[in-house]
Amino acid sequence: MKTSHLLRILMIAISGFLFIQCTSDLEIPDPIAGPAGADGRDGVDGTDGVDGTASCVSCHSNSTREPIFASFELSAHASGSVGFAEARVGCAQCHGSDGFIDFLETGDAPGPYTSPNTIGCYTCHDSHRTFDFENDGADYALRNPDGQQLVLDPNYTLDFEGSSNNCISCHQPRDSYEIPATNSSGLYVVNTSRFGPHHGPQATMLEGILGANLPGSEGYPGVASATHRTASSCVSCHMGESTDTSEGLHSWKTTEAVCLQCHTNGIPSELSGFTEDMITLKSLLENVVGEEFETDADGNPVFDADGNPVGTGVPVVGLIVDFAPDDTDRSNSGIFTVEESQAAWNYKTLLEDQSKGTHNPGYSRALLKNSIEALQN
Repeated sequence: MKTSHLLRILMIAISGFLFIQCTSDLEIPDPIAGPAGADGRDGVDGTDGVDGTASCVSCHSNSTREPIFASFELSAHASGSVGFAEARVGCAQCHGSDGFIDFLETGDAPGPYTSPNTIGCYTCHDSHRTFDFENDGADYALRNPDGQQLVLDPNYTLDFEGSSNNCISCHQPRDSYEIPATNSSGLYVVNTSRFGPHHGPQATMLEGILGANLPGSEGYPGVASATHRTASSCVSCHMGESTDTSEGLHSWKTTEAVCLQCHTNGIPSELSGFTEDMITLKSLLENVVGEEFETDADGNPVFDADGNPVGTGVPVVGLIVDFAPDDTDRSNSGIFTVEESQAAWNYKTLLEDQSKGTHNPGYSRALLKNSIEALQN
C-alpha cells in the first residue's frame, strides 16, 4: 500500500514538472552544429529550354525581311501613283498611311494631311496580339485581322477568317454612291464623273455581293459560294511563296505555280468571253441616251413634289464615256433609267475588280451577261 501511495505522489510531481516545462518562456538552445558532410554527386543536366528569341528571329531578321522589301517595291501599294489622294478627305483612309491608321483607330480620317506618309510596312503592321504562335497562330502583327462591317452595307460583316481580313479594309466599295435600286419613277440621277463602287470591290466580288443583280438568263450563284472564296483566300493566291521577288510575297502578284495547284487544266471555262463581253457592254453604255437635269442654286439636281428628277429636255449621250485617251471609263451626269444605271454600276464593278472575272467567275458572268441583255431589250 505504501509503495502504491508513493508512486501516485511521484507521478503527480512529474506531471507538474512537465506542465511547467511546456508553458515556460525559456528558449531551448539550438544544437551545436557538427562539421559539414561531403557534397553529394551532381545530378544529370536537364534538357535545354527553347531559345527565347527563336520565334522572333524567324521573322525579324535581315534574311527574312530583305525579300519582303524587294517584292513590296514592285507592288501597286508602293508605287505612290495616287499621291494626290493621300491627303484628301474621303481618300486618305485608303490612299495614305496616316489616314488608314486614323480610320482604323477612330473610324475617321480627318484630313487633309499636310505631310502624308505613303503606304509602307507600318500601314498594315503594328503590334502582335499574341506571342503564343503555336496555340494562337501567327498574327503577323496585322492592324486589322478581324471580320469587318462593309462601308456600303453596314449590316453585312465580311469575315475571311484570317490575314485576308486586313485586305477588306480598303478592297471594298466606298459609300460615295448607292447601288441603283428600282423606284416608282424608274429613273436614276447620276451626278458624278466617277460613278460606281470606287475603287476596290475585290472583297465583295469574292463574296458575290453588292453588284446590281439585274434579272436575265444567267443565274446568280449563292453568296460566298465561289471556290476562290471557300477554298482559297487573298493571301493564298496573291502572296504565294516564290524565289522570284517579282511575283507573290509582298508584290501581291499571283504566281502561275499557285494557280496550277488547283487549275491543272488551265483557265476555267466560265471566264471565256469576258473581255469581249466587257467591250460589248461598254459600247452599249456609250450609246445610252439620257437627259440633263435641272439644278438648284448649289448645283444639285432638282426633284419635283413626287421625288422625280426634273429634266431640261437636253439629251445626254453616253452613260459611260472616255473623256480622253488617258482618262477613260468615266460617267456622264444626267437622268437615266434604273436599268441603264444598274448596268453601268456592274460595268464599273467588274472593271475595278481588275481580276477579269477571276475572283468570282459565276457572279461576274451573271452580272455581265444580264447587264448586256437589259440594255439590248
